[in-house]
Amino acid sequence: MNKQFLTFGILLFLLSCSSSKQISKNTQQILYDNNAFVITEISTDKTYGLSPKNPVEVGGVKDSQGPKNERRFLNALAGPNGEEISYFRAGSCCSIKSNNNPFGYGSVMLDNYRVTWENSRDTVSIYINMYDSGKLKAPVGFTIKK
Repeated sequence: MNKQFLTFGILLFLLSCSSSKQISKNTQQILYDNNAFVITEISTDKTYGLSPKNPVEVGGVKDSQGPKNERRFLNALAGPNGEEISYFRAGSCCSIKSNNNPFGYGSVMLDNYRVTWENSRDTVSIYINMYDSGKLKAPVGFTIKK
């Protein structure tokens, strides 16, 4: 009986240490580590993330992970030629309807981040919705951090 518990314990330990990738409970997105999501696709939709009418949906607000999920998304991006990006939150904007409003009804606000990279001519606005979850992709003009 003790051998079974020991074997089970070792197996459980090995499985928990086998990868740094995990599923975020808040959004069902895959985490590369605690600071970045795994993104495997670049959007072909020129409005995805670049228009408040088609924001990136990172979710997490219900579990107080919304702002962290926004950074996890941005930390997974790279510039058009793989450059390291930098970003800052420009503020909230753009009211949209969401069934995940923490107050149970109505509209929520998107967050607008300004993103740039070395030798870029300007910053790019990325609109992020931390109330709803969707498939994460890199916006057109960005690549995925390796």
